[in-house]
Amino acid sequence: MSQKKKTKHAPMTREEKRVIFAASLGTVFEWYDFYLYGSLAGIISKQFFSGVNETTGFIFALMAFAAGFAVRPFGAIVFGRLGDRVGRKHTFLITILIMGISTALVGVLPSYATIGVTAPIVLVSLRLLQGLALGGEYGGAATYVAEHAPHGRRGFYTSFIQTTATLGLFLSLLVILGCRSLFKADFDVWAWRIPFLLSIALLAISVYIRLQLSESPVFQRMKAEGKTSASPLKDAFAKWKNLKIVLFSLLGGTAGQAVVWYTGQFYALFFLLQILKVEAETANLLIAGALLIGTPFFLFFGALSDRVGRKPVVLLGCLIAAATYFPIFHALTQYANPALYKAAQQSPVTISADLKTCSFQFDPVGSAKFTSGCDVARSVLAKRAVAYRTEPAPPGYAASVKVGTQEISVRNGGNLGTAEFKEHFAAAEKEIGAAVTAAGYPLRADPSRVNIPMVLLLLSLLVIYVTMVYGPIAAWLVELFPTNIRYTSMSLPYHIGNGWFGGFLPTVAFAMVAATGDIYYGLWYPVVVAAASAVMGIFFLPETHRREI
Repeated sequence: MSQKKKTKHAPMTREEKRVIFAASLGTVFEWYDFYLYGSLAGIISKQFFSGVNETTGFIFALMAFAAGFAVRPFGAIVFGRLGDRVGRKHTFLITILIMGISTALVGVLPSYATIGVTAPIVLVSLRLLQGLALGGEYGGAATYVAEHAPHGRRGFYTSFIQTTATLGLFLSLLVILGCRSLFKADFDVWAWRIPFLLSIALLAISVYIRLQLSESPVFQRMKAEGKTSASPLKDAFAKWKNLKIVLFSLLGGTAGQAVVWYTGQFYALFFLLQILKVEAETANLLIAGALLIGTPFFLFFGALSDRVGRKPVVLLGCLIAAATYFPIFHALTQYANPALYKAAQQSPVTISADLKTCSFQFDPVGSAKFTSGCDVARSVLAKRAVAYRTEPAPPGYAASVKVGTQEISVRNGGNLGTAEFKEHFAAAEKEIGAAVTAAGYPLRADPSRVNIPMVLLLLSLLVIYVTMVYGPIAAWLVELFPTNIRYTSMSLPYHIGNGWFGGFLPTVAFAMVAATGDIYYGLWYPVVVAAASAVMGIFFLPETHRREI
């Protein structure tokens, strides 16, 4: 095929379709495995972290979720080196085996109630294995497809790979919804394990599909010419010429892309479930619907980047997201839980206390005592998912909770025995609970008052932001690096960005909310990172869509 035909965008050949389908479908299943944990974080916290208080348990569950992301850069280094030396195909066969087996084992892992602290230790170990495998997966699939794509269509071809993370989440949500519907009350008890166990079947399908693939023609040609790198890690990271591109692509590209992605898909789900208290089935269906609506835009923005460039599409997406997150999440509250939104507007809640007595209620070992008046008030309000702000009071001042115009004094329980403190806490919980209930704060979102069309529209908008930043990123990264170290070079910034900046986002944002009582405070994390990344990318990253690879 001539270069002229390529630039005229000749129809996709049968072989190219097979490559994209095989690489993408296997990656969908791998993301399904990875996302199951995030979708079931609430249940996971009760099953494996029940030895600590509820807030700490959920933060621990999110930390275990993030653990898989923490090791992704190390997986990128290990499997990236293997992919640049041995080949793309064999490397992502290994990664999918590790991922599938680790996921299936979560489905048979005994809970904390059965084997104690061993349960969360093994769970985190399995998450680490999943993260290592995923660290080697994406770079291989993206490189493999890009090296099969004709010049001028790499953005469009690799955008199919970009849909796989969203489709994997979509598949995990559908399986969870199906199991919830089938097993009802038993789902939270034991049937939550079934989606994990299904990974065995998905693993078999994925391995079969990937065995049908041939090696990348670009890699085969490079290997035949003896141009492979003898030391991909040294060539990628010990030479400033390449290392500076790695750093700029991380800080000016993947960091911003990652926080937009995880805010739009994961934090939005946690926000609906944990903060707005929307029913799990409704929240999952809304997220699934938004993913279904938004997914075609991956292909749209991938193809658009072939025409106007990768840089303007990705960086504009980061800037738009940073500018609109706060109004969008305020609107989500208004339309998903209007009673909560109204109560917060009409009867804001304030804790007045000596700030030295106010603790961040994260208790890693389950032994801390949160007994001050401020801590008791925070615990009660967090349990009810009521937003509040804390204002300083003079030392020795008794803590109080003001709900609208009503003020409730909460005395220090530090000098009480265990039984007395329980009575003290129950009394405070009853009094504060009655006040916030009278002010209109609901225990849960009323299903009949959830404005489904508006919430779906807002969630779809968040997903479209995701497609804007994520659709062109694979092609951009592939084009930034030379063939002999491409797998290694592109994998590291991608997985530091998505593993650390993005993967820790739900944990950090939820902790920020827990620390301040402001349900929107966690949004500052993605807003600042996305805006800073866009500025860095504008000045330090080149446009690449016309490059030959």
